[in-house]
Amino acid sequence: MSRGRRSRFADDLPIIARDVGRLLVMTGGLMGLSVLVAALFGEVYAAAAFALSAAVTGTVGGAASRLAGNADPPEMKHGMVIAAAGWFTVALFGALPFFLTAHLTPPSVAASYVPAGAGYESSLAFFRSPRHAVFESMSGWTGSGLTMAVHEPSLPRAIQWWRSLIQWVGGVGVIVLTVSILVRPGSGSYTLYQSETREEKIHPSVVSTVRTVWKLFVAYTLASVAVLFVAIRASPYGSSLPLWEVGWQALNHAMTALSTGGFSVTDNSIATYDSPLIETVLLPVMTLGAIAFPIHYAVLRERKYGELLADVQTRWLFVLLGLGAVALSVQNGLSVPVATDAFASQSFLPTSLRVGNPMVTDAVRDSTFQWISALSCTGFQSAPIGEWTAGGKVLLSGAMVLGGAAGSTVGGIKIIRGYTIMRGIRWQFTRVFLPKSAVVTARIGDRKLGREQMDREFSEAALVSLLWLVLLLGSSVLLANAAGEAFTYADALFEVASAQGNVGLSTGITGPSMHPAAEVMFVFNMWIGRLEIIPVLVFLRSAVYGLEPRLR
Repeated sequence: MSRGRRSRFADDLPIIARDVGRLLVMTGGLMGLSVLVAALFGEVYAAAAFALSAAVTGTVGGAASRLAGNADPPEMKHGMVIAAAGWFTVALFGALPFFLTAHLTPPSVAASYVPAGAGYESSLAFFRSPRHAVFESMSGWTGSGLTMAVHEPSLPRAIQWWRSLIQWVGGVGVIVLTVSILVRPGSGSYTLYQSETREEKIHPSVVSTVRTVWKLFVAYTLASVAVLFVAIRASPYGSSLPLWEVGWQALNHAMTALSTGGFSVTDNSIATYDSPLIETVLLPVMTLGAIAFPIHYAVLRERKYGELLADVQTRWLFVLLGLGAVALSVQNGLSVPVATDAFASQSFLPTSLRVGNPMVTDAVRDSTFQWISALSCTGFQSAPIGEWTAGGKVLLSGAMVLGGAAGSTVGGIKIIRGYTIMRGIRWQFTRVFLPKSAVVTARIGDRKLGREQMDREFSEAALVSLLWLVLLLGSSVLLANAAGEAFTYADALFEVASAQGNVGLSTGITGPSMHPAAEVMFVFNMWIGRLEIIPVLVFLRSAVYGLEPRLR
């Protein structure tokens, strides 16, 4: 970097440091809140770990924001760097509670967290590794849901809460939350909001927009807790639990379902319950998280019920949910004879009501739940996907690659980009048969686009999608070589799609025993997938060349 560019970049650093510092202050506040949870459950060592984490994070963040407090408002180039650097920095500091709790908690105390009668050790020990702690934090903040915790019930309650909380906050966007609370209304706020990939505004002011989003999010969460409490209590598994434990599981699963994060506090995710009622209750909750929040606002606050189907993303989301569930059900139903271990028996039906092959019926049930979990990028798991045939894994990988609606909590490429690419291909093909003088327009949703606008929209969608797929394919080849002979390329493709799409479903590759290089690669996949590639590339470019344009 030349002296001139270095000087100009030095002017940009205070802007970046100030806003990243504000993110850390917010993160420290969340850690401080978690001290109360640890104290509530009498987890002294976890409380000390969270208090120390809050002090370190808050001090670093506060110092950065104060030292650069008079910096100029961010421009778009700053917003993208702040988004990328902020997300990564928050994930690094967010790993402190995992790491410190694991090191401060004596082995005898950690053993007390293991449920009575369980034949395993506490998974807290895995977080003594900084790599595992950072992985868990990045997975949480990005809403990915892949985990290093082999047995979630063996974790301290404060750590269970922290995993759910960072997914709940990260689902809507830690940057959006910061804009709504810490930043005054003004033009600089919108660049951060855009960089976190949410383009649609509910109100003219970004601050009022994100505050409204959070009000809706809290209301949905409370409603989900209530419904899940009833469903879990009614299940055979939940009927034997104390009421407070039922409430705890309902709270954590509601937070991670609506945020489409997928972390669980049970041993085998939703498969632990083996309850059609719980799975049925979760379907609309996961779907709500995959719908753009401006649509929620239009329906709930403005009573514009027609917007639910008028919106092109929501309409196609419902179409894809239905068609995909049918396609995956057919695929898995046909695979029952060759994948006998993939589907459980139809145990939830009385013998007199069972029809046909019970495993086929169960394949339909699992396929429906897993498809919606994948397309919504939630990552709750109700079936041993690693036992599925390659066809089922590839179909589910496609759902994770696409994801739900832009403006929601999901990852993936997003429905609007897929739709824009399809419309763009049709538009380009149609132009071949028209005279040069013809005025060609295209419609995307309720927007009518001219030639230049359509070229720009199509190019952006195609560029991001191409970069996304190149990263997916390259990473899956690397993982296939690192995962070992026990896993196929379909397993590797599935696992990378899950990490990069911020989903959390797994064929069994992800865990404390995975290759260290693959684990580090997944941290990168989750980070770049959450921010949809471009902000991360801008961040990496700025680290080398600064934020000024290069003419050569």
